[in-house]
Amino acid sequence: MSAAVGSCDVSGTGRAGPNVWERTFRLWDPYFAVVWVATVVFVLGAADPGLPVRPATISLLTLLVPWYVLVGRPVLMAEGRDERRALAYVAGSVLLFLPPGILVGETRVLTFALIPQCFMALRMRWAMAAVLVINVVPVAGWSLLWRPGPRILFVNSVSAVVSVVFSAAIGSWIIRVIEQSRERADLIAELDASRHELSRLSAAHGALAERERLSREIHDTLAQGFTSLLMLTQAVEAELDRSDVAQARRHLALMDETARQNLAEARALVADGTPADLDGASLPDALRRLAARHEASVTVSGPVRALPAGPEVVVLRSCQEALANARKHAGSSAAASVALTYTDAALTVSVRDEGHGFDPTAPATGYGLAGLRARASEVGGTALVHSSPGDGTTITVRLPVPPVPSAPPPPSVSPEGSTP
Repeated sequence: MSAAVGSCDVSGTGRAGPNVWERTFRLWDPYFAVVWVATVVFVLGAADPGLPVRPATISLLTLLVPWYVLVGRPVLMAEGRDERRALAYVAGSVLLFLPPGILVGETRVLTFALIPQCFMALRMRWAMAAVLVINVVPVAGWSLLWRPGPRILFVNSVSAVVSVVFSAAIGSWIIRVIEQSRERADLIAELDASRHELSRLSAAHGALAERERLSREIHDTLAQGFTSLLMLTQAVEAELDRSDVAQARRHLALMDETARQNLAEARALVADGTPADLDGASLPDALRRLAARHEASVTVSGPVRALPAGPEVVVLRSCQEALANARKHAGSSAAASVALTYTDAALTVSVRDEGHGFDPTAPATGYGLAGLRARASEVGGTALVHSSPGDGTTITVRLPVPPVPSAPPPPSVSPEGSTP
């Protein structure tokens, strides 16, 4: 029975150990040996029948040993149930047991080893049939062969009935334990498969999230920078056609600065580090440098203070996106302004352009505004777009930030003027 339970034993890792069944089944080998030796001792010590019968009985019992070792162990240790092999083993065991069981009544001690094997190898119906044969046939044959007295026959008959009832009770319990163990083994295998699938989906989700993050970073930095370079190139070509060398030189200088900025952003992106504008600078300074490249104004209100990198990066990227959209859709001649506001619990940035405006409710095909909202949402903030045709556009991003720590109360002064 312990082997039946051990077939679904679980290791510390939550997986069924491949050697658990074999390791636990080894307990049955000494158990079978002890019961077999005890049976032989009872047969040798029996008063009846005489000596010639008892050695012959022991010789017949000896045949059960190789049958168990060569046939029984592989059948009982198999994790899958082979009905034909199991039935053949139990039938062979019963046939080998019946002759000595009929010759000497003391051989019925061996049923303590045979009956559990019936329930371990067979289904309930076949196991009960084998148990009935093992308990009833030896008693019936023994009584017909030796004609015992009524009292001895009564005792042996009652013992056989009790053995059948007890075998039915313990056998049904063994089978339930085995079935429950197999169900748990299937459940463990299913949970293990689900865990691997969950791990795979988690890795896929992480890869998708990282890809989306890189897409936003590239869109808000490199792609916007390249767009600015293309627009500046077109402006320089037009100015050269008009022989406006001074303005062309100014735009060429701006192209140089934009290209260097793009290179710095690419290096920061590869290193997964701080954006180039924020490297060694405060957020207002970074916004002023960014606004200068877009010819926009910047106003800062509220007490400026150092904040975690997350909100500052979101504000910077949001301004990059908003100013690039303003240049792309409103044109370089449209005025743009950036307003940065610090409060105790929030950081707000608004980017306003005096361009043509648009209808925010119309379906959007671009990635910019959707990425801007997603970036703000990741840090618990919001991004709002206010615009209408002919009335410009205002993009406002509001992010929660750690509140300003309260100042400690001033020390109290005693009447004598000294602090306690």
